[in-house]
Amino acid sequence: MLSPHPPLPERSAELRRRFAEEARSERPDLATLCLLVGAVADGTLDEAGVDAAQIELDALAGRLPYRPGTPHAWASALRELLGERCGFHGTPGDYRRLESSLLHEVLRRRRGLPILLSVVWLEVARRAGAPVYGVGLPGHFVVGLGETGATAGAKPAGAEPDTRGGAAPERRVLVDPFDGGRVLTGADTELLVAGATGAPLDPSMLAPADPLNVVLRVLNNIRAWAEARPERSDVSLWALDLSLLLPSRPAELRYERARLLVRRGDFLDGADELEAYAEVVAAVDGPAADRMRDEARAARALLN
Repeated sequence: MLSPHPPLPERSAELRRRFAEEARSERPDLATLCLLVGAVADGTLDEAGVDAAQIELDALAGRLPYRPGTPHAWASALRELLGERCGFHGTPGDYRRLESSLLHEVLRRRRGLPILLSVVWLEVARRAGAPVYGVGLPGHFVVGLGETGATAGAKPAGAEPDTRGGAAPERRVLVDPFDGGRVLTGADTELLVAGATGAPLDPSMLAPADPLNVVLRVLNNIRAWAEARPERSDVSLWALDLSLLLPSRPAELRYERARLLVRRGDFLDGADELEAYAEVVAAVDGPAADRMRDEARAARALLN
């Protein structure tokens, strides 16, 4: 199956305008932002398709039991509905597909990357009234239910209640949507982090993920997919363009975009952007700015 291709320029420009507007709103909506990413990626996703995706998330939330209770009860209800009855999960092969990073395709295929499956869990649970948040562990995105990592005490993660001195109720549960919503123990979470970083779990890794950070991470995954496929540098470019529309994003993305333009043969625009970014960098790193100016000169020389 061919990977999705972007819409026509006029439609793409309108989608980017809406993406920037939503990203700068007082309370950015995660599902809306992810669906706009999908529409920029896939020219077949029209307004009816975007609405249908939102309606499906609403419908899935309506199939959950009414406020099942504890964080573990929420986790069990979500796993039964999304992981078992609906079949949402991931496989290693999903990392090779651009569709695995597009919310509308994840809803259609019931497959995707950990972060997009987590978006499904987050949006369904939020609509149903669950205390839910995303957790961006290094190399693997999961979902928290209950108290956030900052307030849930010393235990790193997991569903086991602290029963010392009585049956104290659990305060937080982490689940892995990529594994069908499996509840993670503290040891599971530590193993995920160690596998990705070789380092122990730090409590700061359990902090709730801001919606804009989630979207930036989605776009980073899309760029990683495209970088492994030089023939799809168009995907790298639109993913960078959307990332630059986010109010908080790494400044060096401007440098990456300029270099990408040069690689795509747009030497003049790439050189202009290299020089513009060099002016920004010059105040803090003169040698780096000089290297960027050299790159700009080399890019212009390719026009001759």
